[in-house]
Amino acid sequence: MEPLMIYKALSNETRSQILLWLKNPEEFFDEKPYLHQGLNFRIGVCVGDIQAKAGLAQSVISSYLLTMQKAGLLESERIGKWTYYRRNEKTIQEFSEYIKSNL
Repeated sequence: MEPLMIYKALSNETRSQILLWLKNPEEFFDEKPYLHQGLNFRIGVCVGDIQAKAGLAQSVISSYLLTMQKAGLLESERIGKWTYYRRNEKTIQEFSEYIKSNL
C-alpha cells in the first residue's frame, strides 16, 4: 500500500464517487443484466455501466479506473471483451488503519 498514491486517487471527486458506488453496487446499478449472463456484482461492475452513471467519456473513466487500480483501491477482472471493477477491501482496510494510526 502506498498512501500517497491513494490520496492522489481519492483527490478527484468522480474517482471518490466511483469508490462509493462500488461499495454497494446494488444501490447504484441494475444487476439484472449481470444475472442474465450468469454473473453478479461480486465480479464487479462493468466499465460501461460506471461510465454511463458518471456521464463522462469512456476514455476518462478508463483512465480513472486505472489510476485507482494502480493505487490498489480496485481490482479488475476481464470476461470476454468486458472488464469489471470491484473494490479491493484489503487495501482500503489497510489505508483506513494507516489513517487512524498516522493522522
